[in-house]
Amino acid sequence: MIRTQVYLPEDLYQELRLLARREEQPAAKVIRDLLKTGLKKRVKSKKRNAGDLLLEIAKIGARGPKDLSVNHDKYLYG
Repeated sequence: MIRTQVYLPEDLYQELRLLARREEQPAAKVIRDLLKTGLKKRVKSKKRNAGDLLLEIAKIGARGPKDLSVNHDKYLYG
């Protein structure tokens, strides 16, 4: 494990301590669990697929490349 230091506002720290006591876990474990859950959720919501990219390109409209319909593979996959 890697040790790190994080500054927490007083109210957040108190909530963390209460949760740790309620779950009978060390605060460090509660923090790790919350981070893992939060990161998974955020990464999952940020994933994009080719369909999303096409929709974004379509939203650009007239500002997009003039050859998009012919070279869409080039723009999607490089």
